[in-house]
Amino acid sequence: MKRTHLPLNALRVFDAAARHLSFTRAADELAVTPAAVGQQIRALEDVLGVVLFRRTSKGLELTDEAEAGLDSLRDGFLKFEESVQAMQAGQSSSNYAIACPREFFAQWLAPRLAAFRKANPEITVQLTADENADFTEANLDLAIRLVEGPGELEGSQLVNGCKVMVAAPGAPDAWISWPTYEAPEGAEVALQVGNAGQVLSSAIAGIGRAWLPLPLVEEALADGRLEALQEQEDCRRAYWLVAPRPQWRQKKVKALVDFLTAR
Repeated sequence: MKRTHLPLNALRVFDAAARHLSFTRAADELAVTPAAVGQQIRALEDVLGVVLFRRTSKGLELTDEAEAGLDSLRDGFLKFEESVQAMQAGQSSSNYAIACPREFFAQWLAPRLAAFRKANPEITVQLTADENADFTEANLDLAIRLVEGPGELEGSQLVNGCKVMVAAPGAPDAWISWPTYEAPEGAEVALQVGNAGQVLSSAIAGIGRAWLPLPLVEEALADGRLEALQEQEDCRRAYWLVAPRPQWRQKKVKALVDFLTAR
């Protein structure tokens, strides 16, 4: 069924004017001019084909037609408020849906989520490993991606963009190549893989050398499973926490973003 187009702004003005029986006090409430209130009321009367107010020696009075619809109108506005509150309920939810690469979760995010849950024990987290999952289809709150910036999404950089060439002690000079950091042109490629987690496992296993983001290899460098073959290099790609603007504005998302980005 086709719905009738409702002049909601004019109805809101009518409600305020009816409560105050004054265009001036309604204007003060709505932060507009009395003239603007009068224009909205006249426009609404034209749409409805009825007169809503009459002027008397005592001031404004509602007409019978206005009285007839006022209670239902106010019930309708209460329903609107309930609807908005229902749609905003997710802001106070304690459930998080986060997309994050497995290797970054293991090396960086997991201990920080543990600390966040210690401070907020009521929260639960649903994790998906596909950081490029569609926000709507996967019902995500946030995603962590290795990118040059947030693009059209809202975002905050979690770590500095830095890569390092690594290999296990005694590993051959052959390369482990992957789409983000491919092997140098003309180099011997021992293995072609699809993501950073596979590169990290392959490098630790001693298959060859590779470029990897620094946060993924710090632990392996510290305990000797990997060696840095040259100085670290700054790069444009970094791990970013991203989300569409509606999700980014949610209170629960802001709380987690602030925690993860605190320096």
